[in-house]
Order: sequence, then C-alpha cells, then structure tokens
Amino acid sequence: MQPYLEKAAEAGDVESMYYLGEANRLLARGLSHEAMDWYLQAAGHDDPYSMLRLWSGGACVAGGECPEDDEGWREKARDEQLPLAEDGDTDAMLALYYIYGALDDRDEGHEWLEKSAEAGNPEAQDRLAKMIRDGYGFYWSEESRLEDAEKLARQAAEQGYVPAMRTVSSMLEEQGKEQESWEWEVKVSGAGMLDARFGVAWCYLNPDTFQEFGGSQCGVERNPVKGWAILYAMREEAGDHYPKSLMERNRDLLTYEQRQEAEALAEEKWLNHGPPLSKFPARYGF
Repeated sequence: MQPYLEKAAEAGDVESMYYLGEANRLLARGLSHEAMDWYLQAAGHDDPYSMLRLWSGGACVAGGECPEDDEGWREKARDEQLPLAEDGDTDAMLALYYIYGALDDRDEGHEWLEKSAEAGNPEAQDRLAKMIRDGYGFYWSEESRLEDAEKLARQAAEQGYVPAMRTVSSMLEEQGKEQESWEWEVKVSGAGMLDARFGVAWCYLNPDTFQEFGGSQCGVERNPVKGWAILYAMREEAGDHYPKSLMERNRDLLTYEQRQEAEALAEEKWLNHGPPLSKFPARYGF
C-alpha cells in the first residue's frame, strides 16, 4: 500500500502522511526514523493523531523532535484541537477523547467522546457503543445497556460507517437475533470489509465447518460455486492468505468444471467490483 500512500502524501494529503507513519511504525514495531519523519510532516499540518504518536514513541526524548511552541506533543495536540471542538468540530471532539486519555484525564476525554457522538460523529458513536456494551456507564439491566449500545451503533452504521455495521451485526448476534445479524454481515461484506466478506464466502462454501470453527449461524443455503467465486476474488484482489487456505482445504467440494464456473463468476460479479477490500483498522489504536 505504501507506494499509493506516498503519491497521495507527496501531493499534500495529510491523512496519507499519518498512515505512512503508521505503516512504518508497525513494520518496525516502534517509532523508526521513517515513521517519525512522516508523523512530523502530518503534525506540521496539525494532525493530532500524529502528535500523539510522536509523544508515545518518545520523539522528544529519543529523537530530539519537540514542538517549539508548546510543552510537548500531547499538549500541542490539546491546545490545537480544543478551540476547534468548542466551535463544534466533531472530529476535534473525538481527537480530544484520545488526547485527554494520553494526558491521564479520562473523565474529560469521555465527556468529549460523548459530545462527539451526540453531535453525530459516526466514529465516536461506534466507539461509545462498544464501550457501553463492555460496561461503560450505569444501567439497571443488561438488556437496557445492549439496547442503548445497539441504538448508538445503528446511528453510525446508517451513516455508512463500515466498522459500525460490523458492531451492529455482532450485537444482534449476542442478542440471539441471528437472521438480522446475518443481514448486517452481508451489508458489511458489500461495503468491502475483508473479515465479513470471508465469513459470507465460507458460509456459502461450507456452512457446517464455518459453525464448527466458531462462526455464527449462516443465513444462506450452501452454494459452493458462489462461495468459491467470492474467495477467488478476494485472493486475487487483496492477496489475503485466509481465502487461499480455505480454498485449499475445501478444494474437493467442487469439480474442476465448477471451479472454472466459479472463477468466471468472480470475474463478472466480485473481482474489483464495488469498494476496495479493507480490514478498516482503527485510526488510532495499537
């Protein structure tokens, strides 16, 4: 992915600068010089997440790269984002959730997360929904807790925020609403999420083993040709090793002619059709 990010970053795209920093940091398992250079470029364009990475990686101490106009990278991120958040910028509100967390003021961070969610930011809504499901806030019953969490996740999902679609699907499954959960999983697959696409393909190919390996109830009848077609398209488009492994284990389910039919179907309906496949990683996390 890096050559594409580099083209966008060199053209001035700040988000690409940040993700180049992320890619290099993860490859090096720490704040490498390459990662720091990209984070510094993004921070020069006021990107708060790059500033947090520079702080957590010790750029000031180990790299001698400190902001000239503030106490440190956390403080610079806060001082730049706070006025924006107070003016109603929901992305800045969300950034403050992470910034105040880094500043060891989680209560203030949670307040900004709630404000961002209430103002309609889908990423904040999804994050808060997961927190509520996992125990955040006071509720008289688990039923009311799950209802609130699901409602919030749906608000984000209905705005087209793909990770929230997956959250809704998982919450419905937890409540035993298997058919509706499956319907959302199909939507997530159609939106390009790799994990959901893989699950849908496995369900078509071999639903029995999907459930044996911990998958949820499949909402479709077995159709090995369709399942193989989806897996083939995934393998060709994304080079993901999971489709390849599953295809090798289930190769005997189809005849040679059926595999040929499936590959033709993949070319027609799935391969490079629709949104690009992605795992939709969190913007700021590991």
